Amino acid sequence: MTARPDLRRRLLVRLLASSVLIAVCSIAATAWLAVRSTSGAIRTEQGKALATDAHIYDVLLGYAATHPRWDGVSTVVDDLARQTGRVVVLTTPARTPIAQSAAGVSLPQTASAALDPLAVDPVLVPNAPADRIDTRAVGPFALTDRERARLRGAADAEVQCLRGAGFSAFVAEQPNGRAKVVTPGIDQLKPTVSCVDIPVDSPMPSEQKALGELNQLVNDCLAHKGYALIRLRLDLTWTASEPRVNPGSDQEPVTECVTSGRRQQLTPFVSPAALLFLSDPQGNPAPTTGLSTANAVGIGGTVAVVLLLTVGVTVLVATRLTRPIRALTEAAQRMRDGDTSARVRVRGKDEIGQLAAAFNELSEHRESLERQRKNMVSDVSHELRAPLGNIRGWLEAAQDGVAEFDPALVASLLEESILLQRLVDDLQDLALADAGKLRLHPEPVAVAELVEQVITAHRGQAEGRQVTAEVIDSPEVVADPVRLRQVLGNLVGNAVRHGDVTVRAEQVGEQVVISVRDTGPGIAPEDLPHVFDRFWRADRSRSRQTGGSGLGLAIVRNLVRLHGGTVTAESTLGEGATFTLRLPASSGH
Repeated sequence: MTARPDLRRRLLVRLLASSVLIAVCSIAATAWLAVRSTSGAIRTEQGKALATDAHIYDVLLGYAATHPRWDGVSTVVDDLARQTGRVVVLTTPARTPIAQSAAGVSLPQTASAALDPLAVDPVLVPNAPADRIDTRAVGPFALTDRERARLRGAADAEVQCLRGAGFSAFVAEQPNGRAKVVTPGIDQLKPTVSCVDIPVDSPMPSEQKALGELNQLVNDCLAHKGYALIRLRLDLTWTASEPRVNPGSDQEPVTECVTSGRRQQLTPFVSPAALLFLSDPQGNPAPTTGLSTANAVGIGGTVAVVLLLTVGVTVLVATRLTRPIRALTEAAQRMRDGDTSARVRVRGKDEIGQLAAAFNELSEHRESLERQRKNMVSDVSHELRAPLGNIRGWLEAAQDGVAEFDPALVASLLEESILLQRLVDDLQDLALADAGKLRLHPEPVAVAELVEQVITAHRGQAEGRQVTAEVIDSPEVVADPVRLRQVLGNLVGNAVRHGDVTVRAEQVGEQVVISVRDTGPGIAPEDLPHVFDRFWRADRSRSRQTGGSGLGLAIVRNLVRLHGGTVTAESTLGEGATFTLRLPASSGH
C-alpha cells in the first residue's frame, strides 16, 4: 500500500501561502493608499497653514494701511498668534524688532512676506488692485463723521426711493467712510434723476481737498515728463485739461503718475514697510511633509492586524475545506481496497459538495457493476453447468454400460453441445460489442424482405401461433443484414413463446420503426427496466429450453446501438408486450 499523502497539510500550506501573498499585496496597496491619503492630508493642512499665513498678512496689512505707525501693533500680533497658533514676528527692513508674539525666537534667513500697504504682494492677495495700493489706505480721503452721517442719510433716502420705484438697492460703505448705493444687476436702469437733494456720488469737502492735492501731484509728474495736464475725478478717471495732445497714444504715463502721486500722498498716513516672519512653536517656517512617527506606527499596526486576521481566517477556511477532502480521500482508499459500499456525507451544494455527490454516484455505479459482474459469473456458470452436466452424465453412463450409445443419445448430446455453442457465441458477441470490436458490414437492406425472412424462419417453431407482418411503403435502412436479422430474430423468437406475433415496419420521418408485438401475459412494470439486462428472465424458474439463456435482449440492445438506433419495450399485464426498434432510414430512400 502506498503512503497516504498528508493532503490536509499540503492544501493548508498552499492556501496559507496564497492568502499571505494576497494579504501582503493588499496590505502594500493599502499602505500605499494610506501614504497617498496622508500626504494629501498633509498638503491640505499645509494649504490651511498657507491660508492662515495669508490671513495674518491681511490683518497686519490692514493695520498698516489705517495707522501711520506700528506703535500699537503688539496687541494685534498677540491676538493673531493666539488665534492661529503661529509665532508672529514683525521687524523693520533692517530686522529691528517691532513686535513679536514669543520671546527668544531666532529669525530665519528669509522673511515670510514684506508688509507695505503701498506695495501689496499679489501672491498673498490675489485680488489686489492693479496699482498694488491697499484699498484700505485712504489717507486724506477719509470723511469726517459729519460727512459720513450726511452721506449715509442721503444714501438711505435714495435706497428707499429706488425700492419704492420697484428697484433692488442697498447701501455699501467704502473704506473712506463713503456710503454708496448699490443696485445689483440694474445699473443701466437706475433713474437718471436723483431721489434726494444731495447726490450720493458727489464729492464731499474732504474728498475735494484731497483730490485737488492728488491732482497737483499728478500734474507735476506729467509736466516733468512733458505730458499734458489732466483733471482727476473721484473714481481716479481723468480728462485732459489742455487741448494739446500728449506724446504717444497710450495712457501708461498718466497711470504711472497717478500711482506715484497716490503713494506720495498716502505715505504720511500709512505705517512704514516692515518684514513679517511666521513659524510654528518649534521654529519651523512651514509644516513638514511626510508621515509622522504616530502615522507610521498606526500603519504598521494596521498591517500587522490585517496579516494576523488573514492568517487566522485562512486557517479556519482551510480546515473546513480539508475536512471533506480528507473524508473523500479515505472513502476512495476504502473503494480501492474493495469496499464498494464506501460513501461520503454531502454537506453542501458547493464545489466540494458536488465532488462528494459525484463520488457517491461513482461508488454506487461501481457497486452496481460489481454486483452485475458477480451475477453474470453466477449466471454463466449456471448456464454452462446444466449442458456440461448432461453431456458428462450421458458419457459416463455410456462408458459404464448403463446407457447404449445409440442415435438417440448422440442426438441428445448434439443438442446440448449446440446449446453450449450458442451460449458461448452470445457471450463472445457481448464481449466484442462491449470492447467496440464487433465488426459490421453495412449495406442497403430492404426491411420488407428482412421481415419476411425472419417470419418464415420462425413459423416452424410457432406451434400453432400466428406470425404476421405489416410493412408500409417498403422502407430501407443501411445496416449489416446478418446482425439486423439476428436482432429481429431474437425479438420474434422471444415473442412466439408467449403468443401470436405481429411485426410492423414503417418509415417515420428520418427513422425506420420496426415493432414486434405479442399477445402473451405481458411484463410487470417493475421488470420493464431490466428486460435488456444480461441473464434476466421474468420467471426465474423457467429453464433454458423455455426461457433461453437470458442474453438475447442484451445482444439486441448492443447491436441496435452499434447501428445508431434505439430499442424500447412497452407492456401491459395481460395484454402482451411490444418491442420497438428505431433505426436511421436510408438517405437514398
